[in-house]
Amino acid sequence: MTVIRVGTRASALALAQTQTIVNRIAASAGVEVEVVRVTTHGDTSTESLSSLGGTGVFASALREALLNDECDVVVHSFKDLPTEPHQGLRIGAVPKRADARDVLVARAGFTLDTLPEGARVGTGSPRRVAQLRERRPDLTVVDIRGNIDTRIGRVAEGDLDAVVLAAAGLGRLGRLDSLGPEFLELSAWPSAPGQGALAIEVRDGKPERLLGLALAAMNHASTQATTTAERTVLARLEAGCAAPVGATAVVDDGLLFLTATVYSPDGSRKVTSSHAATPDSHSAPHLVEAALDVAERVSIDLLAGGAAEFAPLKVTT
Repeated sequence: MTVIRVGTRASALALAQTQTIVNRIAASAGVEVEVVRVTTHGDTSTESLSSLGGTGVFASALREALLNDECDVVVHSFKDLPTEPHQGLRIGAVPKRADARDVLVARAGFTLDTLPEGARVGTGSPRRVAQLRERRPDLTVVDIRGNIDTRIGRVAEGDLDAVVLAAAGLGRLGRLDSLGPEFLELSAWPSAPGQGALAIEVRDGKPERLLGLALAAMNHASTQATTTAERTVLARLEAGCAAPVGATAVVDDGLLFLTATVYSPDGSRKVTSSHAATPDSHSAPHLVEAALDVAERVSIDLLAGGAAEFAPLKVTT
């Protein structure tokens, strides 16, 4: 293998996060790395993410390019990747996670608590909509699409008073320091399962030696475990990006902690569950085993608490 081809969406954010992966593959494999830009349905459609179904709209074209041997790996934002396995493909590595928090970017230095009554806040995420309505039912929540610059531009132009964005995206574009956003802490404002993490997807089977070495060097065991825990809750609830679910997993002091919350779309109801597991070791297999265990217990609690009664989940209880 003299060239490793890395598939990615062509947005500024996708290219920025892919470049970090390109650099790491090149350093580990010692071969040329080529970026293959792929246009996805989510990039061309102007419909809201919730109406598109959310999960998968940014992944399908990338996966097709990988299966067609147009690239050797593809880079996904993990929160955009469907939870069900895709035939012929697997996750080859999960690099160390960036900041998983959401941030509020507002005009005139406002915070979420100090925004004036009726302020217009933009987001395309049903989870964020529910959280905004729970925390500030007096706000006007506006469904928006577009890249980060487009969304921030609507605040700068006065069309919106604020937008809610992912800290990881702003950080990867070098925008955090210039915007002075309000960080929304995960304890009170859980973000999307897998937010801040990347997933490197490859074809099934043993990869070529140099690529396999690069993937092994990139994989971060704790991130693999925490994203597995969060995404397993989504899978167990049969929920996707269109469902208002927040989840936060951490590995700390020898334990794997997971907290997940399911909201009603209008923010009037929610149910939360937290559990911990003790991995046999901090090896990737033992951490993932603990992640699956804790996710199952949290999911059972959420369903027992009535999550399927007020949230758009597919499960039947």
